[in-house]
Amino acid sequence: MIVSPRPKTARTAQYVALSAYILFLGFPLLWMLSVSLKGPRELVELHPHLIPQDFTLANFGTGLHEYGMLHDAWNSFKVASLTAVIVTLIAIPAAYVLARQRGLISKLGLGWILLSQMFPLILIIIPLFLVLRDLHLVDSHAGLVFVYVVWTLPFVLWMLQSYVRGIPRDLEEAAMVDGAGRFGVLRTVIAPLLAPGIVVTALFAFIQAWNEFFFALVLLSTPSLTTLPLALARFVGIEGIVRLGPLAASALLATLPSLLLFTLIQRWLTKGLLSGAVKG
Repeated sequence: MIVSPRPKTARTAQYVALSAYILFLGFPLLWMLSVSLKGPRELVELHPHLIPQDFTLANFGTGLHEYGMLHDAWNSFKVASLTAVIVTLIAIPAAYVLARQRGLISKLGLGWILLSQMFPLILIIIPLFLVLRDLHLVDSHAGLVFVYVVWTLPFVLWMLQSYVRGIPRDLEEAAMVDGAGRFGVLRTVIAPLLAPGIVVTALFAFIQAWNEFFFALVLLSTPSLTTLPLALARFVGIEGIVRLGPLAASALLATLPSLLLFTLIQRWLTKGLLSGAVKG
């Protein structure tokens, strides 16, 4: 029996292409790690090396202590966590209604979701600032959380309602036959089966709030309220001189929570994404 070498060759080519793509995506992170471990003299070399010749951890100490990145990271964590919790609590019942109701409410809801994604941030920031100023929410974490909830909710609803559509209606009907109401069905039947989708959408809301820069730049002015992305701008001096080593170290530390979250809940992410894509 003669086995054609073409399938083996094609698979090898796929692995090579995939490895090259992973290297392409991961190289900026690798280079940022390299820069964060270099001393000041090595950072100004005309021919930089990927592997540091003058290995040092001083850049991390500068970012954490001199620039107070731990306090800024706590602000980002607080704002992102509150955003994820509030968005998830609002999105679960709203997504259930959008997925199960076929009337005007569902059409208006989906239309609002699509319409809200069309407006660039620069067009809404001025009226949004004026509204928050009248509500006395400018320069506060409460106002920033409010903005992030409104900003992330449409896409979270779009994702979560597809997961709800993947849950069979027979389970709801069986629970209603046993005497459960709509809220009881949502709490005892839908929510447990929706756990992978809830994890995915909560993670999305957290990451969006954790990485957001533009709203924080406009709304926050008190240094003690600064979030992590906004704090990274402090590494650029008045004359445009960048402290490249501490900046790379702090940016690397700011990236780690996102990477750790994706690593810890990888199974839930995969299960949730497949559930929404295949069954929906």
